Amino acid sequence: MKMLLSTSSSSSSTVPLLVSFFIIIIIILCGTEALVKLQDNESIPAVIVFGDSIVDPGNNNNLITVAKCNYPPYGRDFTGEIPTGRFSNGKIPSDFIVEELGIKKLLPAYLDPNLQPTDLLTGVSFASGASGYDPLTSKIASAYSLSDQLEMFKEYRGKLKGLVGEERTSTIISKSIIFVVQGSNDITNTYFALRKWQNDFASYADFLVTSASSFVKELYALGARRVAVFSAPPLGCLPSQRSIAGGVHRECVENYNEAAKLFNVKLSSQLNFLNNKFPLAKFVYVDIYNPLLDIIRNPQKSGFEVVNKGCCGTGLIEVSLLCNRYYPFTCDDAKKYVFWDSYHPTERTYKIIIREVIQRYVDGFF
Repeated sequence: MKMLLSTSSSSSSTVPLLVSFFIIIIIILCGTEALVKLQDNESIPAVIVFGDSIVDPGNNNNLITVAKCNYPPYGRDFTGEIPTGRFSNGKIPSDFIVEELGIKKLLPAYLDPNLQPTDLLTGVSFASGASGYDPLTSKIASAYSLSDQLEMFKEYRGKLKGLVGEERTSTIISKSIIFVVQGSNDITNTYFALRKWQNDFASYADFLVTSASSFVKELYALGARRVAVFSAPPLGCLPSQRSIAGGVHRECVENYNEAAKLFNVKLSSQLNFLNNKFPLAKFVYVDIYNPLLDIIRNPQKSGFEVVNKGCCGTGLIEVSLLCNRYYPFTCDDAKKYVFWDSYHPTERTYKIIIREVIQRYVDGFF
């Protein structure tokens, strides 16, 4: 009888190991070829993303919010012409990141009802359109706040542990690159629309950076060791902001751009401080301000023709619900446009920027 119990126990303990083994084999077979070369003996098992609409692949789809886009013409150039909830005509930065790193072709939404267990091992996005570092930003839009996204991450970590065990989970989290993409909605939607009567922008930027720093430290406490934090883009050159505050000629709004630059300087400085405080981690500031501004100022270098309006509708103000199938003015060829709607770049713009970003920053994580 004792012998039978011993055999049964051995068999039951072997099952989870076999499941983990086969899951890892499937991931290896399904990976894509990396377009960048990593340093010897280094690996990036997964990409995990927090943020706003720039990297939201559809987490907002079932929220009661105006900040979602799971309807045409969004997704017009996506595989199968499917409006997945990505705020673009096709892929978004998180998709190009995992593709460039050879992890997989698309980064799924954590709340995707079709999410598979194998997806968890190579990463997901917790991002929610219209969210921000400022809790008020997410509250106004009924989006998932960074606190909400962090709770999802903790749940994700538990699911990962159930799949591959604690040791492997810790390895995946520590060796993954975690991207944080926030700040744009805070500056355009919350500060300039609401908080500018309460604070000067320098004080508000300090508040945002403190929030960002706290979030990064929480990620560190949960095992993250490679964290990339995106800068704010040139917000004054977004088509919607040109229409709202750019005057008759819809020029780039300089005080919006100056605000973005001040926030970026403070964010970069804080990440340098965190690198000194936590020497075992890599906190990398990722400049997307200048790459996007260069495309806007020199569109001909990349073959773009239209920089001051989006492809969807008139391109002047349409975003989210206002960008829909009933507008007759949507352009035929989004590849000529830097922006898809009045706030979000096109798939082609994202692809150009992310390729540059990965080439420039990936070695900074090793």
